[in-house]
Amino acid sequence: MLFLAILTSLLTSLQSYRLQSDFTISMTTEQTQPLTYQGSITMQGPLFRVTLLDIEAAYDGQTLYMYSDDAKELTLSTPTEEELMQTNPFLYAQALVPQSAVSETSTAEGTQITLIPNETSAGIVRMTILVDKNNVPQWLEIKEKDKQTTLRLTNPKLTDPIESKTEFTIEKEGAFVNDLR
Repeated sequence: MLFLAILTSLLTSLQSYRLQSDFTISMTTEQTQPLTYQGSITMQGPLFRVTLLDIEAAYDGQTLYMYSDDAKELTLSTPTEEELMQTNPFLYAQALVPQSAVSETSTAEGTQITLIPNETSAGIVRMTILVDKNNVPQWLEIKEKDKQTTLRLTNPKLTDPIESKTEFTIEKEGAFVNDLR
């Protein structure tokens, strides 16, 4: 059960420490060319702050903040558990563990952990995570029936835990606020 120890250690680290990284996300289907975007993320456990294109999103444990720079609009909402898992793939991995076959493979880069859900009702056929020798995630790949999403982290770092949840809020002076809570 070493693979479960490695995965458990990763998920525990992501709960206890702040992960900071730039990233590239690529999405492809069997019918289309890959769509690739770059952004940055800071996260700890379920809390996160992501910048992607002209959108900035943050979650402080209660409120999801979505700011569009183009529209100068800040939307506040209370996300469902499913919405949070779609936004944070490591929460998704944690939810998949009890209902998946889990395997691991040692590579020169670290340990590749593969989760294959017992049922594909969630739509996921396979999730693969590469963790380096320091227990820091390097990339994550989600394979659905006809779609593949790959998240590659650039120089990811686990740092000291957050000091304040205000890191995971967004306030923009002059923005139109759309409060859906």
